[in-house]
Amino acid sequence: MKFTEKAWQIFNRSIDDYHLKNDVYEQINNPYAPTEMIEHLLYKKNWIDTVQWHLEDIIRDPEIDPVEALKIKRWIDKSNQERTDMVEYVDSWFLQKYADVKIQEDAKINTESPAWAIDRLSILSLKVYHMKEEANRREASAEHRANCQKKLEVLLEQQQDLSTAIEELIEDIEHGRKYMKVYKQMKMYNDEELNPVLYKKK
Repeated sequence: MKFTEKAWQIFNRSIDDYHLKNDVYEQINNPYAPTEMIEHLLYKKNWIDTVQWHLEDIIRDPEIDPVEALKIKRWIDKSNQERTDMVEYVDSWFLQKYADVKIQEDAKINTESPAWAIDRLSILSLKVYHMKEEANRREASAEHRANCQKKLEVLLEQQQDLSTAIEELIEDIEHGRKYMKVYKQMKMYNDEELNPVLYKKK
């Protein structure tokens, strides 16, 4: 099985598991043991994405209580940091996996690492799930369902294209035609030493 096929299956398992209760407060129950490292990481990554997807829906309620909105905004900020951390863990897995590959002299670097491309695939799995829901929503108008079906078809085409690109990148890394470099995100707004609003309060 190709890596992206496995990832897509894991992402959809995470999404289905979340929607058993459809509750942002539901705790993750990762079915993959830490020893199944990449599966464990991919499931956790998508679970974080799935919860955040629904937080983004909730915070857009025009009648939301401002105190609750701030609480959710802080939650989303924390979630974004966790998403970034998970991407870096996945990239570390790839770095270790291909640590002994001999890099070709004319090898090139990609615009994004494998894990950041996989991050896009995870988000895409959520788009597909929810667009499919809209395309099949019985109480919606026929026009709405038809428009969503067209969008769903584009998303599924995007899944194929993105999966192909990821597989080609992994193959290039495996054969030394491309090499990886992982840059830590170094987000400044979460860091008490780098965000002036925070460090001025010390």
